[in-house]
Amino acid sequence: DLTELSKAVAELDTAMSKATELRQAEKAENEQTIKDSQEAQTAVAQALTVLKEFYAKAGEATALVQTKKQAPPEIFEGSYQGMQAENGGVIGMLEVIESDFARLEADTTAAEATAQKQYDTFMTESKVDKAAKSKDIEHKTAKKQ
Repeated sequence: DLTELSKAVAELDTAMSKATELRQAEKAENEQTIKDSQEAQTAVAQALTVLKEFYAKAGEATALVQTKKQAPPEIFEGSYQGMQAENGGVIGMLEVIESDFARLEADTTAAEATAQKQYDTFMTESKVDKAAKSKDIEHKTAKKQ
């Protein structure tokens, strides 16, 4: 009986040690993912700003303006606006990418919180179980003497 209790305590120690190791690795990975997502969101936001400024300026200019009082060819009647209307264009695509990174950050943050809570619960229950088994060992050892 003492052997079984000692074995159970050793198994709990091993399980707790392994859980701590796994938790630390998972936490490091989640922190890196969150950091990468935040950096990516910043980079995409900067790219969007640059593109929006470019298209705003391009919208004011007229491509290949002719200096003579000659009627411009039909193709150059308006200013170049890019192909923004077609399928959302580059700006639309970048906005989707930005929202994907924001979602990844939120999902990873939520997963990290859940994993930490599960780890804390496991460790608390294991410590209580270990303490109970250690007391049993103490009592049974004391009875033998």
